[in-house]
Formats: sequence, structure tokens, C-alpha cells
Amino acid sequence: MDAAAPIDLATWPRREHFEHYRHVVPCTYAMTVELDVTAFVDALRRSARRTYVAQVWALAHVVNRHVEFRLCVTEAGEPAAWSTVHPSFTVLNPERETFASVWTPYDPDFATFHDAASALLTEHRTATTLFPQGPRPANTFDVSSLPWVSFTGFDLQVQTGWGHLAPIFTLGRHHERDGRVLLPLAVQVHHAAADGFHTARLVQEVQALLAAPDWVDAS
Repeated sequence: MDAAAPIDLATWPRREHFEHYRHVVPCTYAMTVELDVTAFVDALRRSARRTYVAQVWALAHVVNRHVEFRLCVTEAGEPAAWSTVHPSFTVLNPERETFASVWTPYDPDFATFHDAASALLTEHRTATTLFPQGPRPANTFDVSSLPWVSFTGFDLQVQTGWGHLAPIFTLGRHHERDGRVLLPLAVQVHHAAADGFHTARLVQEVQALLAAPDWVDAS
């Protein structure tokens, strides 16, 4: 695994914001949006590819475009950035009513990622431990899904959140309204890493990716 690259504080435009929201007013925030996934759902109905895996890849694809969502803190407490981050996502064991957390290396090619992630979901759907693959790499971010319920708000209360710079995503059950299919998405962000501007841009880019889902069946 590549080490995170230290950020040059002398030239970093975000230095003052980072220090303020890490040490003076440490805080995280959550944003819940509805994504229009009409075209995305239609494409997946015609495809053999898995919806959840496609959702996870779309998030990972956009997260990896932006350094603010690849930040971490070194052991010395200094900001650094990973070159690539990988999604960690959940799979339910319905008999036990518990879930496992698995991760797949991000690949910019959706077909490659889909095959690897789908195999993991199949392999670990009966997992009895939280992390069946063992310890996760440090350069992962979390995605979870609540496909049983739609929601208009979702907020995590992370005790150690002041030191957790990676974004956290929660997907809900999609639903129809006025002829469109809408997907709830909650994004939990550390304010030291990203402001509302950055999170809004991330959401807009995910929306654009889902609105033009030609990549779903690309080989």
C-alpha cells in the first residue's frame, strides 16, 4: 500500500480552514440529498450488473477525483492525502441479521471493479464476523446501504469523528415521485477536510454520472 503524501502546509490554501475545524471548532456535518436515478435504474434493469455495486463504484469514482475526500492525518497529526482510496461496503447476513464490511480495490474500469466486488458480496453473504477479510487498509472510506427504507435525513454520531477525515456514505431505498426515480444519499463529512462547496460538487458529479449510465454495460 502506498503511503499518504504529506501536504505542504506552507502552500496549502486550506491550511487555516483545516486547523480551525480540526482544533478550534472541530466538527463534522451531514448532507442528505435525493439523486435522480431514473436513467440509472432503467439501464440496470436491462443489465446483468448489480445495482449496489454500481452505486458503490459511482461514489468511489467521484471520491477519487478530489483530494479533499482522500485526506487523512499522519501519526504526527499532520494532514496528508492518499493517491487512491478504496470503498468499504456492507453485506447483510439475513439469517443472523448482522452485516459484514468488505472492501474492494477501486478500479476506474467499472467492469473490472464490478466483477471483483460482486464476487466478494457472494463470498461473504454468510459471514459471521464484521471484517471477514481481516484488517482493512487505512485508505478506505465507508459506504452502507439501507435498501429497505427511504429517508430524508440521516446523521451519524461518530465518537472519534474529530479525527476521521474520510467521507461516509449511506444509501437508501429508491422510490418514484412525479415519474422520476429518486435515491436518498447521505454524506457525512469532516469540516476540516471539505466545505459545503466541495460536498455539493461531489453530489453533483455523482448525479451526472448516474444520469448518463452508459458505463453500466461497458466492457
